[in-house]
Amino acid sequence: MTTPNGIIAPSRFTHFAAVDWSGAAGERHRGIAVAICNIGDAAPMLVRPGHRWSRAEVLDWLVRDTPDDTLIGFDLGISLPFADAGAFFPGWANTPPDARRLWALVEAICADEAHLGVGSFVDHPELSRHFRRHGGREGDLFRLCADGGNGLPATGGRGRFRVTEHAQARAGAAPTSNFNLIGAAQVGKGSLSGMRLLHRLPRDIPVWPIDPLPASGRVVVEIYTTIAALAAGRRAGASKIRDGAGLDAALAAIHSRPAGLNGPIPDHAADALLTAAWLRGAAQRADLWAPKGMTPQIARTEGWTFGVG
Repeated sequence: MTTPNGIIAPSRFTHFAAVDWSGAAGERHRGIAVAICNIGDAAPMLVRPGHRWSRAEVLDWLVRDTPDDTLIGFDLGISLPFADAGAFFPGWANTPPDARRLWALVEAICADEAHLGVGSFVDHPELSRHFRRHGGREGDLFRLCADGGNGLPATGGRGRFRVTEHAQARAGAAPTSNFNLIGAAQVGKGSLSGMRLLHRLPRDIPVWPIDPLPASGRVVVEIYTTIAALAAGRRAGASKIRDGAGLDAALAAIHSRPAGLNGPIPDHAADALLTAAWLRGAAQRADLWAPKGMTPQIARTEGWTFGVG
């Protein structure tokens, strides 16, 4: 089945997985959780519950163990802002022209770093000018286009945003710039380490919308767990779930059976479980595969957050 826009209808997915990611230093991380569910309304389940994942193990699981026709969401930014200034790193002769070559650049600069680390990238003499780093170090280009660029909203001192992140804000979420590497809400380090993982994916596992949506097979998308929480009736400021009862209530709101976990649970596990179940329903909506504002140029350079209309 094909949509009016020529997009393959996504109803052929049989499994839905969500990865709550982490950009923290080191090999293994309490902040990584992986959940999966199948079609229907069965409760999502954690993959290897209680396990402290490494990023390399997540990549191996994705490549070797995910079923065919699985939609896999990663809670990270798959690219950096481009549309506001017409480049990822304006003024630099080596700035990449698209997201895939951005991933290759991150991998090349960080090739000697273990565990998909990205310290060499953010400390690069030229690239560090674009990042806000710990120790009060703010690059002189961090606020580039902060007053709006190419018709996009102003961001003030919060750094540059992708078009999809502006759409996240309109949907009620509170995104942070991938150029911001400090603070509890920062996602920049996780996004950059995720780009190294995406670069290492076999090309037969496409990353939408940077790659076209295929008629069959596995597909990776960017997710934002707050979007799933909002869909389940949570407020943006109270999107984190830390107990089994709260998780089951949220699952019920999106027509999923309860997970049946008792007492306190880690919020990253709840994020993965809820978002896997949310993906199951959201994947059936053709409009979410053709969001307003996502031009071919934006898809190729900045990508998009699945579920943000």
